[in-house]
Amino acid sequence: MKTKESNKIKFRVIVVGIVFGICFSGIVARAVDLHLFKGPWLSQKADGQVKRSVKSLGERGIIFDANMGKMALSIDVTSIGAHPNQIKDVAATSRDLAKALRLNRNDLVKKLSLNTPFVWIERHVTPKKVEMVEALNLEGIVFKSERSRYYPNKTMAAQIVGFSGVDGRGLEGVEFYYDRVLEGQQAQFRVIRDALGRGLGLEVDEKIDHSGKNLILTIDRRIQYIAETALAEAVTQNGAKNGIVVVMSPKTGAILAMAHYPFINPNSYNQFAKDKWRNRAITDPYEPGSTLKIFSAAAALESGVSGPHSIYYCENGSYRIGRNVVHDTRPYQYLSLEQIIQVSSNIGTVKLSENIGSKNLYDTLKNFGFGERTGIDCPGETPGMLSPYQRWTKIDNAAIAFGQGISVSAIQLITAVSAIANDGILMKPYVVQAITDKNGAMIEKFNPQPVRRAVSSETAGAIRKMMAMVTEQGGTGTKAAIEGYKVGGKTGTAQKIDENGTYAGGKFVSSFVGFVPVKNPEAAILVMIDEPQKAHYGGVVAAPVFKKIALHTLNFMNISPDGKTEHLTANRQGEVKG
Repeated sequence: MKTKESNKIKFRVIVVGIVFGICFSGIVARAVDLHLFKGPWLSQKADGQVKRSVKSLGERGIIFDANMGKMALSIDVTSIGAHPNQIKDVAATSRDLAKALRLNRNDLVKKLSLNTPFVWIERHVTPKKVEMVEALNLEGIVFKSERSRYYPNKTMAAQIVGFSGVDGRGLEGVEFYYDRVLEGQQAQFRVIRDALGRGLGLEVDEKIDHSGKNLILTIDRRIQYIAETALAEAVTQNGAKNGIVVVMSPKTGAILAMAHYPFINPNSYNQFAKDKWRNRAITDPYEPGSTLKIFSAAAALESGVSGPHSIYYCENGSYRIGRNVVHDTRPYQYLSLEQIIQVSSNIGTVKLSENIGSKNLYDTLKNFGFGERTGIDCPGETPGMLSPYQRWTKIDNAAIAFGQGISVSAIQLITAVSAIANDGILMKPYVVQAITDKNGAMIEKFNPQPVRRAVSSETAGAIRKMMAMVTEQGGTGTKAAIEGYKVGGKTGTAQKIDENGTYAGGKFVSSFVGFVPVKNPEAAILVMIDEPQKAHYGGVVAAPVFKKIALHTLNFMNISPDGKTEHLTANRQGEVKG
């Protein structure tokens, strides 16, 4: 009996041992399989559960002016987001957030009810709002550090610098045109999370610098400030709709200033109407009026049909062309080509154009760049409008000669006038002179680019002399004259076209364009005032603005008066020292 029981016990022990042995062998086999054969797959799966891939852009580059003053840079800001799956009481959380951030409560309820891991509540929040939300200690609400664009000079050069949106992408101006240069490279990160989805830290895939590149503009903040101040004063005093000023170096094509009024502040661009955002000196065409007469004179000289002293009969102030009648502001009889430009005679210019012929006038205007884009490094440039000469009627030829029936942009006109100042050589305008890395090391430098010879050196010299006569006694631009300097310029008063395509009564664009000093021009300046109310002649409205800007620009450039060797210097407050 005992032997039988002993055998049963032994049998049970053996069976249990075999069962445990099989189980242990299975465990060992599974462990070997998981560690040796499925290890990489399990690691990847684990990473997917606790790590999340996040992409981020590096810091956006800085925009400097010509004197290395910062025009645009990035600063640290805080944005508020939420993990909806961690919020237990959506209604209460939405109520508290709406009160602290002054947001719509119903919109917040919709956001926080979404079946998504993360939603933005508000981007780039003020420190005061951050403090208020932090004090609420709301579950599922997170604070994320971001970079925001900041413009320390506020309204200065706003339309040319442009601005960026909350996502760091350029939306207008240089910020938009050079967006790929300024933006940082995309960096890849892995965010480590716990079982509740809370972030524990970052793992960086690459240890490289992701910062964007810097830009150095041709804009001089001193000249820009003077241009904006003088322009704002003129627009306000004349009850005008808006205004533009462009200052260019005629020898290089570099833009020294480009001012618009009304101003905008790119730090809060959404508070301004969208039609104020664009750089109208680049994007908006307009009829130039009498400023175009200097190019008609150049066509006459280039074609050989006229010399500076050639005489034209100006019909005592009224001249009929078919059903149309051209008038002068005063009755003139006989005027030389020089005098036609000096007193801005429409009839004299028409007589001139009849001698030139449509093709010669068209070819000269094309040589100066009218009817095509200048290629300036700014977005949205208009080519203007210059129809083929084969389509011109007799009145078209006459009207285009004195600046009607043709449209130009401010940048086209100042570039063309700069060619006259530059001995007949047309230069490509530009606003960025260099690209550097974040440490200031040069990556690319943009040198002046000649486009072509627009007119001969002799013709350019003759036109400069005529433009100097405009600002002298008897000319239409005497209010642009500067004591001690010889100034070359041309007035313009163009009637505006309304929506029906006809000329609007009482609406004018008043302008003055010129350069200083005439002998060796260092600055070309265009002033355009849109729809002035108190007066509308360019010599009255725009010429004084030109004078103010030109005088300060000459001082900043340290250019001495004609015939003198001593130089003038001016500090930023305008105090002259010599």
